[in-house]
Amino acid sequence: MIKNPRIIFFGNSKYSVIDAEALRKHFGLSAIVTLPDSINRQTKKPVQGPVNAFARAHHIPLVEAEKLTPDIIEKIKSFSPDFLVVADYGLILPKSLLSVPLYAPLNIHHSLLPKYRGPAPAPAAILNGDKVSGVSVILMTPGVDEGDILAQIPYELKPDETTDSLLTELNKLGAQAVVEVIEKYLEGTAQPKKQNEKQATVTKYMSRNDGLIDLSGNPEINWRKIRAFGTWPGTFFVVKHRGKETRVKIKKAAFQNGVLTIQRVVPENKKEMSYEDFLRGLS
Repeated sequence: MIKNPRIIFFGNSKYSVIDAEALRKHFGLSAIVTLPDSINRQTKKPVQGPVNAFARAHHIPLVEAEKLTPDIIEKIKSFSPDFLVVADYGLILPKSLLSVPLYAPLNIHHSLLPKYRGPAPAPAAILNGDKVSGVSVILMTPGVDEGDILAQIPYELKPDETTDSLLTELNKLGAQAVVEVIEKYLEGTAQPKKQNEKQATVTKYMSRNDGLIDLSGNPEINWRKIRAFGTWPGTFFVVKHRGKETRVKIKKAAFQNGVLTIQRVVPENKKEMSYEDFLRGLS
């Protein structure tokens, strides 16, 4: 049994860091693959991503790439990985890369597959009013989120659960699960289980307009949208005043006894204010 497997980690977000840290502590990481630092449009200075910062802080070899080109794949191969682990990465690993690890390419997915395949499982669970979500660790295949299931852990959503809080909790569970899956592979006891294709559902990428809210609509549905889209794309409503339409971002809201209360907003081209001050400005 290998005590220190060579693991290449793929991730781009602050949620990815949760999984990376667990793997680093348990096994160590041979390398991390993530996006290059972005450039601030106003200052023109580089902005370090959370995964980049994590890799540099722990002196882990870093592969920065916007695309998994043949030369990047060759660089990853040079580490002779035993496992590839993907968590909130965003790019699809090509078939030529999936065959590289000695043991398995693993993906941490934020749903109880085959439900909510695709890019936005956490917001989908909140939007649909699900009581239970969960995390899956699967064996990666060319089909998106179609691979065999190696571990699943359910999670009961809180009434005020947001996409941010849900992803945080699911990645904590995912970190636990992927460590156990790797240990089972090393022990020779991993047991992949086929997904039931008849039960499969698929999520889609969110667009900015998905956050549009009709304040005269169902308050429960609006509350779900606010919680699901709070980080991205955000939620907003449109008001007409003196012949002009204004887009108003919702920054803070509450929901109690079936009543949705908007508390803080950001009108187009203006600073954040209370909803009461905004309404007074319309009178």
